[in-house]
Amino acid sequence: MPVRIELVVDAHATLGEGPFWDVARHVLYWVDIFEYKLHIYAPGTNADRAIQLDQYVGAVVPRQRGGVMLALHHGFAGLDLETEKITILADPEAQRPQIRFNDGKCDPAGRFWAGTMALDLAPGMGRLYCLDTDHVVRCMLDNLSISNGINWSLDHKVMYFIDTPTRAIAAFDYDLATGSLANRREVIQVPEEMGLPDGMTIDSEGMLWVGLWGEALVGRWDPSTGRLLQTIELPTRHVTACAFGGPNLDHLYITTARLGLDDRALAGQPHAGGLFRAIPGVRGVALPGFAG
Repeated sequence: MPVRIELVVDAHATLGEGPFWDVARHVLYWVDIFEYKLHIYAPGTNADRAIQLDQYVGAVVPRQRGGVMLALHHGFAGLDLETEKITILADPEAQRPQIRFNDGKCDPAGRFWAGTMALDLAPGMGRLYCLDTDHVVRCMLDNLSISNGINWSLDHKVMYFIDTPTRAIAAFDYDLATGSLANRREVIQVPEEMGLPDGMTIDSEGMLWVGLWGEALVGRWDPSTGRLLQTIELPTRHVTACAFGGPNLDHLYITTARLGLDDRALAGQPHAGGLFRAIPGVRGVALPGFAG
């Protein structure tokens, strides 16, 4: 039986991305990268607050000391949700203004990982950075093109990562104590007919859910076998990312985009750029915020 899709915010986002459920505040953070906006959706009231920023924003995670952390065009930053004041903590790409931050998440130790990409999509220009809890930044991977989905296995021993043009999900052995990576291998290859892999999350069974750009799909894969287990169809073509949320972490929130769709395409996809919700029959896990 097909999974029912519900439109929860008809946001018309140019490039909706980065959904993240805050288990403490019971809200969903998500961003509109090209419109410089952080959204905070509260299911209890069905209200969606939009905070206008001053630059591209690729990712958002809650911060243990309050507020949220952002991966912006110009670096890692803290945001006070009351005053809306931004404080840049580190800008590792300061000498390359043609590069912006894209997707990111925190590892189980509370480090904030986020990757970069070229504004003109030039291949090989991106890097993956780790902001440690002491605010020291390390470059962990380079020669990337579109640094995207990232997650850790339930036992914290594997990091999964997507560089979108590779059409693959890579896995690395992960040392939680040091945050180091080893033994890169590809565990999932996304077929061309399913679109391009974008943002990603993990469920309580250790399966990976991936937004598929260009083909109106979210896919669920088993990273231990590479097997596709399930797909969810969306009413708009450009699906970007997904995250489990809700009181029981059994709602799958899905972001989408209008970017690259002409007037004719938009006429057939009037809710492109909306925030959607599905109940796929499996629960997610609570994801960590930034501990620094």
